[in-house]
Amino acid sequence: MVTLAYGSGALPTVWQPENMQELQTLRNRLKGMLCYAAGGTWLRTQWEGGLVPSPEHMISLARIPEMRGIYVLGDELVIGAMTRLKECATDALLHQLPILQEAVNAIAAPSIRNVATIGGNIVSGVGDTIPALLVHHAELHWLTDSGIEIRSVSSWLRGARDGSQNPRDVLISIHIPMSSVCVTDMQDEHRSAVRKVSFYRKLGRRETFSASLVTIAFYGEISTDDRWTTISIAAGGGSGMAMRLRESEQLLRSNTVSVMQITALATAVAAEFKTYGDAFATEHYRKQTAGNLIGAGLWEVLNG
Repeated sequence: MVTLAYGSGALPTVWQPENMQELQTLRNRLKGMLCYAAGGTWLRTQWEGGLVPSPEHMISLARIPEMRGIYVLGDELVIGAMTRLKECATDALLHQLPILQEAVNAIAAPSIRNVATIGGNIVSGVGDTIPALLVHHAELHWLTDSGIEIRSVSSWLRGARDGSQNPRDVLISIHIPMSSVCVTDMQDEHRSAVRKVSFYRKLGRRETFSASLVTIAFYGEISTDDRWTTISIAAGGGSGMAMRLRESEQLLRSNTVSVMQITALATAVAAEFKTYGDAFATEHYRKQTAGNLIGAGLWEVLNG
C-alpha cells in the first residue's frame, strides 16, 4: 500500500491500496472525512465549485485490479467500476448494449472520457449512464462494512434519495444480465421470435459537452403476436436522479404494439417523471421533453 502525505493539512493524505483486502482495511481504520478517487473528474468539479470540502483522507482506487475490465461471468456481463469511459465506448462486448455505449459517448468531451470512469459516473448519482443501466436491470456490487453487497440500481437510488446509503461504501463492479444483451436472430434461435428495441436520448443546453437537461432510455421486447413481453423505461437528467417509469411501462404492456400508443405514452411519461426546475429549464419543460423524447424514439424504432 502506498501513502502520499502532503503535510500541512491543507491537502488530504492520499492512500493507494493495491487490492480489495487493503481497501477494506483502510475503510475500517481511517477516521474523519474521507473520499474515494477514481478518475477524479467529478471530484475536481465539486472542489473547484466549492460544493464539498476537501477531505482529510483520499483513497485512490486506481491500483486495484479487481475493479477494472469488461468481461462475461456466467450469465452476466461485468464492468469494473474503475473502467475508463473511453474503454466502455469502444469495447466489443458493450457493442451489444448500444444504449449504454451511446450514453457513455454523450458524457463530456473525449479528454474527460479518457480519464473518467463508469463507476464515478454512477456514484455521482446523476450520471448519464444511470438511465441505461436502469432499463437493463443492472446490479451494483458494493464493498461495505459487512463485505460485498449486491443492490439493484433502483434500490441504490432509493437509498441515495433518503440518505440511508453509507458514504464509505465502495462501488466495485456493475453486473448486467446477458438476457438484455442485443443479439441477432441468426445468433440465437430461441430469441428469433422476439424483436428487441432500444434507444437512448440526451438533450443538453448546447449540442455537445454540456450537462443534460433530460436523458431517457428505453428497452423492450416484442413477441410475434405484437405484444410487449418486456418493457423498461427510465428518465433523468441535470442534477435530478433518474427513475424507472413503471406506470408508463404498464400502459404499453396492457396493449398490443402500435404507433397509436405513442401520444398516450408521451402524456403518461410527462405525468409520472419526477424532476425539478432551475434557471435553465422549468419542471414542466423537463417533463414534457421526457415524454416527447420517448414518444419520438418509439416512433422511430416502430417505423424503422
